[in-house]
Amino acid sequence: MPNILITNDDGHQAPALAALARALAEVGRVTGFAPDHNWSAAGHTKTMHKPLRITEGTMPDGAPLLTTTGTPSDCVGLALLGVVPERPDLVVSGINHGPNLGHDITYSGTLAAAMEATVFGLPAIAASQDLQEGREGDLAFAARVVAGLARQVLTHGLPANVLLNVNFPALPADQVRGIQLTRLGRRVYRDVLIQRLDPQGRPYYWIGGDPPDGEPEEGTDIGALAQGYVSVTPLNLDMTDRAQLVELADWNLRLEDV
Repeated sequence: MPNILITNDDGHQAPALAALARALAEVGRVTGFAPDHNWSAAGHTKTMHKPLRITEGTMPDGAPLLTTTGTPSDCVGLALLGVVPERPDLVVSGINHGPNLGHDITYSGTLAAAMEATVFGLPAIAASQDLQEGREGDLAFAARVVAGLARQVLTHGLPANVLLNVNFPALPADQVRGIQLTRLGRRVYRDVLIQRLDPQGRPYYWIGGDPPDGEPEEGTDIGALAQGYVSVTPLNLDMTDRAQLVELADWNLRLEDV
């Protein structure tokens, strides 16, 4: 059986991690390795300035796993550098409590863990569940779908530098319309700066605001979720804009001119 490493950015006690482990146990040998606290919006952070601690723990359902003081990407890096003796054949990150759509991928700790696996040359899936006021998605259903995608990835493989970003709508399983292959959409953020004073009268700040929205354009991950579909978006770590390379060539850039 293939070896599957699972992690997340919501912390080792997140119910979705246990649901994912149960579903993937039908596909391969599952090893859980998750942060010991929430790292949402941590991005692709790698701990280099302090030691990392590793502890044997359990998921909410009692299943064993490893936890670390590090980030989601640290979990993957530590595992692949030898903390986990059996090298994984696949890394699955999630299922995140909230979607990771459009520009979210640059902030997401869930995506960062999958990206770290891709950097190491392993296939990876990042999975996230949308949240809506008064609506909940079916976590067990989402985990089963991820397990099915894991089988496909293990069978067909993924090209170098490529990972899959999967997002589930906030719908019961019987209302999900299917799967769409999508591109990244355009997120609209509503961040606001909140300034307050501490008891000594010194200012401190929060970045707050309403949850992000997006343009539900046809063919995008945002559009797919808005229509009740699961979105599957292939991402490539080579972010070179090749068309812009041609445009920049016309600038005739020279050291003496800049």
